[in-house]
Amino acid sequence: MLKIQSVIKNLIADELGIKPNDEILFFDGFEALDLLDYLYYDSQTFFTLTVKSGDEIIDFEIEKDEDESLGVTFVSDNLDVKTCRNKCLFCFVDQMPKGMRPSLYLKDDDYRQSFLHGNFVTLTNVSSAEIDRIIRLKLSPLYVSVHVTDSEVRKKLLGNRFAGDILEKLKKLSDNGIKLHTQVVLVPYLNDGAILDKTCRDLFALKGVQSVAVVPCGITRHRENLYKIDDVDGGYANCVIEQIKGLNSEFNRSFIQPADEFYFKAKRAVESVDFYGDFSQIENGVGVTAKFENELTSSLKKAKNNAKYLLITGTSAYNFIYSCAKKVESFVSGLKVDVLGVENKFFGSTVNCTGLLVGEDILNACKLIVESEKYTALILPSVCLKCDEEVFLDGLTVKELSEKLKLDIIITDGSGESFFSSLSGGKNLRIVK
Repeated sequence: MLKIQSVIKNLIADELGIKPNDEILFFDGFEALDLLDYLYYDSQTFFTLTVKSGDEIIDFEIEKDEDESLGVTFVSDNLDVKTCRNKCLFCFVDQMPKGMRPSLYLKDDDYRQSFLHGNFVTLTNVSSAEIDRIIRLKLSPLYVSVHVTDSEVRKKLLGNRFAGDILEKLKKLSDNGIKLHTQVVLVPYLNDGAILDKTCRDLFALKGVQSVAVVPCGITRHRENLYKIDDVDGGYANCVIEQIKGLNSEFNRSFIQPADEFYFKAKRAVESVDFYGDFSQIENGVGVTAKFENELTSSLKKAKNNAKYLLITGTSAYNFIYSCAKKVESFVSGLKVDVLGVENKFFGSTVNCTGLLVGEDILNACKLIVESEKYTALILPSVCLKCDEEVFLDGLTVKELSEKLKLDIIITDGSGESFFSSLSGGKNLRIVK
């Protein structure tokens, strides 16, 4: 049930005499479990609303326009995050050191968060009734961590004997109009090669599956007593790209999209912007580079900025970011940019993406350089930081980093436009002193 906190005057609930502390029990006879039920039915034009007011249970026949609202808020949205029941061989949370903020150890696996925020879920903790609910409430699109469609391999990969029914669940969702974006975290010698071919063909056969991202698993130095996984090298990455090219040619569209990391490892240019469509997999590190480069190219213009910046990036993207910085230098007179690829000592050198850099590693990498060179500011991409706070994964804040380095820090938002604006001395920069 959903307990009402407030009722907005002159809207439907108020006109019906519904009051704070009343409880919504059912919509059309279906139990009101959480906010998603309300959001769905609040957009409908006709339904039955069952409310408990004191000791009385009342059914209201609601008939309204689509844009009309019942007009209530709730004491709780009942969306406490459902956690993961798997023991994935490649789980990144299991590879994190102790002592970090508690939220980083939360293993979420909640189909509601997948719909609301694009989180990837395995569907191993979803019942038949919940599958029916997803369909009824039209919770689409969903983002699903498939990894492999072979039943036995999936059970092993996810460490869950109930994980083998993924194709049945996906087919039911797909057949009932739910759009699906899927991912495969590639573990060498487990779900690659011919098994990856089968997975991609199985997914392509489902009309609701819109895309498949193939990403390398992250391997930190904190893997004591965990399943041995080999890091992928350039040759392996190149084979993966070629394999996916062949499958996409078979499907006649860019259905499967490799993570940018494979291209960096293979020392290959990423695909053109058109390949990534609407960038539905960008949060997976797929298409970030192409989008950034396209945005930067569109932003380039002649400018003047007598400044010298130290620009931070992970080691994986160093060559790309260096080339982008030099491109901006050629347009902005007086500008000098030094690019620093920071090695990730916190998680280990096998973790080389910019988003997993921690404050202490950046501090240690910058200290000697900053002491010997006079910089205007340090340029830092926001992907290193918590989404709603200027703090790194290890708890160091950007302000603390600025104070320790005695250097202003300019935070870019990760776009090509922001990159150019920051380097060319644009307005409204996000600066931490």
